[in-house]
Amino acid sequence: MSNIKDTMLLGSEGIKKTILHGGTGDIPKFITGAKVTFHFRTQLCDDERTVIDDSKVVGTPMEVVIGNMFKLDIWETLLSSMRISEVAEFWCDTVHTGVYPLVSKSMRRIAEGKDPVDWHIHTCGMANMFAYHSLGYDDLDELMKEPKPLYFVLELLRVQQPSEYNRETWALNDEERLRVVPVLHGQGNKLFKEGEYEKATQKYKEAIICLKNVQTKEKAWDVPWLKLEKMANTLTLNYCQCLLRMEEYYEVIEHTSDIINQHPGMMKAYYLRGKAHMEVWNEAEARQDFSRVLDLNPTMKKAVKKELAVLNMRMEEKNLEDKKKYKGMF
Repeated sequence: MSNIKDTMLLGSEGIKKTILHGGTGDIPKFITGAKVTFHFRTQLCDDERTVIDDSKVVGTPMEVVIGNMFKLDIWETLLSSMRISEVAEFWCDTVHTGVYPLVSKSMRRIAEGKDPVDWHIHTCGMANMFAYHSLGYDDLDELMKEPKPLYFVLELLRVQQPSEYNRETWALNDEERLRVVPVLHGQGNKLFKEGEYEKATQKYKEAIICLKNVQTKEKAWDVPWLKLEKMANTLTLNYCQCLLRMEEYYEVIEHTSDIINQHPGMMKAYYLRGKAHMEVWNEAEARQDFSRVLDLNPTMKKAVKKELAVLNMRMEEKNLEDKKKYKGMF
């Protein structure tokens, strides 16, 4: 089988595929959340076919969750044309390989046991992406300065549907979970700034679940437990800010009340709950929460004054409307 040469274009400009070793069964389903495990080798298109990265040399295959982080978009396209155990070579034009150096840097840092968390900072914002700065690897700097077509030789090992590996995320060790939290947090913040509130909630939720999983192994109210609790509360309040923008006011009241019951000193929780109460005409509760904000942090005076002005205006409007309504009744 290994000499089958089956060259085809994948309906995408600038990709040529050659099957080196046929796979088995049907092409698996690549849905969002599916976990794909594969080996990859990246080579230049020069006479020596210079190898840039090789997961077999590192000794561990690559794992990508479809629609998730640490990925090269083009790999999803390539992998979704493959069967299990297939080995295929893909020639990809520069339009698809421009960001490869950034992805490669993150993979190398993970392989070297360095924390991969800071890599997403470099990929935030297109301007930043193409602003030239050293990646810390000469060959990648070269590629960054002058993107080139690349060969990717991929071997598809397995595809697990979300339902099949959910139990296995428990097998993510705690260190990996904690490492992923700041990345998700950063992605959530970026999406929030871009007005993608729904997507941001998914990132925050994922990060909270990671923290809660680690937290269950700690003794409640001990220092490590409290550290995780503080991180989870920060993420929950970010999550609530998204919900406010999405007009899910009752859900905000529920989450912030949970935090306040456990940690009565969380000023931001009172502030967000006050805003939510205001939106659903709970005047007394909103006033109470805003006054608690000032007790906890007098520097919030300006912000609270602004909220109370809006509240007063809203209540006046509502009273006028109610008067009109009742007037019409008699």
